[in-house]
Amino acid sequence: MRRARSGVGRRAVLEGGIGLGLGLCLAPSLVIGQSDAASMLPKEGDLLVKADDSSLRPLTPDDVPLNAAPTSAWAMDPADKTVRRASRLNALLLLRFPPSRLTARSQSRAADGVVAYTAICTHSGCEVSDWIADQETLSCPCHDSLFDPKDDARVVDGPAPRMLPALPLKLVDGKLVVGGPFTSRVGFERI
Repeated sequence: MRRARSGVGRRAVLEGGIGLGLGLCLAPSLVIGQSDAASMLPKEGDLLVKADDSSLRPLTPDDVPLNAAPTSAWAMDPADKTVRRASRLNALLLLRFPPSRLTARSQSRAADGVVAYTAICTHSGCEVSDWIADQETLSCPCHDSLFDPKDDARVVDGPAPRMLPALPLKLVDGKLVVGGPFTSRVGFERI
């Protein structure tokens, strides 16, 4: 004689757990507190604005100096003008080079020679804030990691384990616009 089961079976519990796990992976902003628009990572279609400009004027390629130190920027929702600056993970570095000086991969993510990278070092999460002009490299002052912005922010020297995540850009009506998500996870390597 078979005994009737009551309650939730093992299969239902497993399926529910898998569904919950997938939901958290697909909606990480709910887990890490990015439910407000100012904390969310840049989204496709966002405009870029200079970090220290309260006028919130969308940037154009001409606003980013050629072959020079990076311009600090934030993404801004074009509809409600929310600037995504509530999380330091959203800090951006914009640089402009003649397109012919960019590697093919960097060119594919650039808008009129302007490339965008996270300002957060992949080594220990410090801010990549230094520019070595004669080498045209970005530098993290914490542990001296160097990145080549013309070559996908490839690690040139130092302990950083991987390149800086890039943010694809496009031009819309002459303005710099986010063309897609970061190329990899923003942040440092956890040990």
